[in-house]
Amino acid sequence: MDVLFVHQNFPGQFRHVAPFLAARGHRVVALGMNRTDETLPGVKILWYGVKRGNGKDVHPLAREFESKVLRGEACAQAAVQLQKQGFSPRVIVCHPGWGEAMYLKAVFPDARLICLMEYYYRVRGQEMGFDPEFPVPSLDDEARLQAKNANLLLAMEAMDVGIAATPWQASRLPAWAQAKTQVLHEGIDTDEVAPDPAAQVGLPDRGITMRPGDEVLTFVARNLEPVRGYHVFMRTLPRILRERPNVRVFIIGGDGVSYGAKPDEGGFRQRYLSEVASELDPARVHFMGQVSRQVFLRMMQITRCHVYLTYPFVLSWSMLEAMSAGAPLVASRTAPVLDVVRDGENGRLVDFFDRDALADAVVDMLARPEAYDAMRREARRTVVEHYDLRQVCLPAYARLIEGG
Repeated sequence: MDVLFVHQNFPGQFRHVAPFLAARGHRVVALGMNRTDETLPGVKILWYGVKRGNGKDVHPLAREFESKVLRGEACAQAAVQLQKQGFSPRVIVCHPGWGEAMYLKAVFPDARLICLMEYYYRVRGQEMGFDPEFPVPSLDDEARLQAKNANLLLAMEAMDVGIAATPWQASRLPAWAQAKTQVLHEGIDTDEVAPDPAAQVGLPDRGITMRPGDEVLTFVARNLEPVRGYHVFMRTLPRILRERPNVRVFIIGGDGVSYGAKPDEGGFRQRYLSEVASELDPARVHFMGQVSRQVFLRMMQITRCHVYLTYPFVLSWSMLEAMSAGAPLVASRTAPVLDVVRDGENGRLVDFFDRDALADAVVDMLARPEAYDAMRREARRTVVEHYDLRQVCLPAYARLIEGG
C-alpha cells in the first residue's frame, strides 16, 4: 500500500520505520521541510517550503499559531502534488509539532492518520514552572504555549491513532486523546549500541586515550542547558573532582538552546562553567562539543558512570542508548525517567535538585565499579526487552500501520 511519512525534519523519529516498511513492499514517500542530502533505502523524499514568514501585522500572541498555519499550508500543497501524481496513501504517519498535520485530511480524507504526539505543553511543572531558579512563566510565555497546543489539539482531533514514545509522554495528552493513543517508542538499535570491552576513544589534541576500566564520568545533552540539568551537574562537579582525584569528566553537547527560554546574555554552557571554574581542574574536565555518533557510542561503552538529568520533558534517546551500551547510570528521579529506570536495579535515581545525593551516587559508582556490574547488565536487558528496534519496535509499527 501507499504510506506517507511527514516530518519537518525528516527522517527524525521515522529514520528506521520508513525504510523498514519500504522493504516490506509498500510504496513509501516522505515529506519534509528542512532539506538534507540524506537518503533512505526505498523511500522517496520530497521537500517543501513556506512561501513567507510571519506577517508583520499579525498580533504577537498569534505569531506562533500563524507559523503553524504556514507550514500546514505548504505541506498540504505538497500533498496535492503527490495526489496529482497518482499517490494515494492509505496511511499517513505524521509528526504534527510544526503544523504539518493541519490540512492533510483535507487532501487525503480517506487516509488513516497516525500522529506522533511527542509532547503536549503545560505551563506549570514540565519544561516551564518546574525549576524554581527560573522565573514564573509570564503571560506571553503562557500564550505562546497555548498557541503551540492549539495546533496539537487540532492534530489530536484529526488523527485516527496517536503514538507516544513513553507512558509519561502519553499521559500528558488530554484524556480524550489518550483514549486513541498507544505507547510506541521509535526503538534502539541494540546490535549497534552494545557493550564493547575493546572500545577506545583517542583525543590526540589532549594526548589521552580512554578505554573501559578507566575512571571516566560522562554527561550528554544535545545542548548544555537547564532542561537537561546541566546547571545541576556543573555545580556538583567540584565535590566529585575533590573526592575522585583521578576521574576524567567528558561533557558532550552544544552551546545552543534546544528547549526552554534562552539566557539573557551569553550561553548556558559558559554561565554555569564560570560559576565553578575556579574549583575545577581543566586538565580533567573535557568539553567535547557536539560529537559524531561513533564517538558518543564509544564514550558510552567506556564510561564508568553516566549522568542523565532532565526536567519532566521528552525522554532523551541518549539515556536509553547509554543503558544499551552497558553504561552505569545515575539519573534524575523525574517522571519520564521513572518510565524506564528502577532505582537500585538498572540505575541509580536521585532528586533532580539534590546535588549532595547526586555527588554521593556518582562518587560511589566511580569508586566501586564492580559493585554495579549487575546493574549495567540489567540496564541493557531493560532496553533489549522493551525498546529493541528490530525485535520490539519495528514489528509493533508494522502491526499498527498494516493492521488498520
